[in-house]
Amino acid sequence: MDFDALIESITPETYDNLKRALELGKWADGTRLKPEQREHVMQAIIAYGERHLPEQDRVGFIDRGTKDDGELCDDDLQHKPVKFLQ
Repeated sequence: MDFDALIESITPETYDNLKRALELGKWADGTRLKPEQREHVMQAIIAYGERHLPEQDRVGFIDRGTKDDGELCDDDLQHKPVKFLQ
């Protein structure tokens, strides 16, 4: 089975289990993930997300927010003094 076929065969339940294993560093039975397993699981999670999840639910998504037309950015941060605590 090639990588594309493998990713297409992953169910949402399997995706959740893989994601949980990566987060915890161990499989559901308590066995620790080996470094190569961690790498493969991470690749599978990212590939599955790219194909099956909306952008905001994918690994690495950063919500940059939106501005309305004419809305200004926050105050000028370049001219705010920096306070050092001792």
